[in-house]
Amino acid sequence: METLAPFKEVIQEINEAGGEVFKLCFQCGKCDAVCPWNQVRQFSMRKVIRQATYGLTEIDGEDVWRCTTCGRCPENCPRGVKQIDISVALRRIASAYEVFPASVKSARTARASLISEGNPLQFDRKKRADWVTDNNLSVKPFEEGMDLLYFVGCYLSYDPRMKKVAAATARILEKAGVSFGILGEKENCCGESIRKTGSENVFKSLARENIKTFVDHGVKRILVSSPHCYHTLKNEYPEFMANFEVVHITQYLKELIDTGKLTFSGTYPRRVAYHDPCYLGRHNQVYDEPREVLKRVPGLELVELADARNDSLCCGGGGGRIWMDTPKEERFSDIRIRQTIDVGAQDLVTACPYCITNFEESRLNLEVENIVAVRDITEIIQDVI
Repeated sequence: METLAPFKEVIQEINEAGGEVFKLCFQCGKCDAVCPWNQVRQFSMRKVIRQATYGLTEIDGEDVWRCTTCGRCPENCPRGVKQIDISVALRRIASAYEVFPASVKSARTARASLISEGNPLQFDRKKRADWVTDNNLSVKPFEEGMDLLYFVGCYLSYDPRMKKVAAATARILEKAGVSFGILGEKENCCGESIRKTGSENVFKSLARENIKTFVDHGVKRILVSSPHCYHTLKNEYPEFMANFEVVHITQYLKELIDTGKLTFSGTYPRRVAYHDPCYLGRHNQVYDEPREVLKRVPGLELVELADARNDSLCCGGGGGRIWMDTPKEERFSDIRIRQTIDVGAQDLVTACPYCITNFEESRLNLEVENIVAVRDITEIIQDVI
């Protein structure tokens, strides 16, 4: 049997990249038991951590890129091992050496697009507000004194499917008489996903530019549609000594309904299942607001999926994996679509652009377009106001 000595230089590099918490792991395996990957293939987070302990990490392999940062393993870890921090630390090392397996190279393309255009989708920065004219809306540029800055986000600004969600949100705000505006081409990506892929400097650059823009425009309250934007602006931007009030659209919808600013004139007679996005639910504990909003909709029947609330099944798009290639047979989103059918729901409703993107793809791949519809919560509210 070959005896391997720890590679101290590699261990030190992992420590410096923010992964020093691996030393707390005592290899109980709970992380593997709850990891969604093990529903579609064999994967061991415990092995990744063990390899890091000895400096034996294969940074050119697929495993360091598998973590979707869904939050299941740190939530269940009895030792407080920060598995997400370890994954990100390993990716920082891989990114620094420009080591990317074939399935991950698209993340490098996203990084280049973020640097040049402020979005990961390779679209022209100047077209960031085209969703407004595309939907015949009259959304104004944000001005100091408005109630809200609507921070639209990249997918809702550029992706054809998600532009419908941005438009639905704008129509709801207008119907409720909310004074709001957008930044248009002055808005950058929040940077959450590129940070999770290890490109820390790109994240910092995006964050600083956004914060300066917020300050220059007198922004006080920010509305977001993406849980990833919500998490980053609320929990990570304070690292730069910047604190703004950040509210997710599901929270704001409840606020508008509770204050009587938003009322319903129609009905929605369908059976609906709500999916908890990882970065809205597990990472930020926003579980009740979206359900309470849906329960207020006349005619709507709300049912729970298997793996709901803090046990919610990840869609597979977090941790930058929304940009990476995942084989069809390994997509968590396929499982979620099947779970929706199992409870007899006609609609799978959520509040995250990554989730919607993955669910729509799975719906087509599984050929159940006529059985299940995928909708954002704002699209339902838009239909009944």
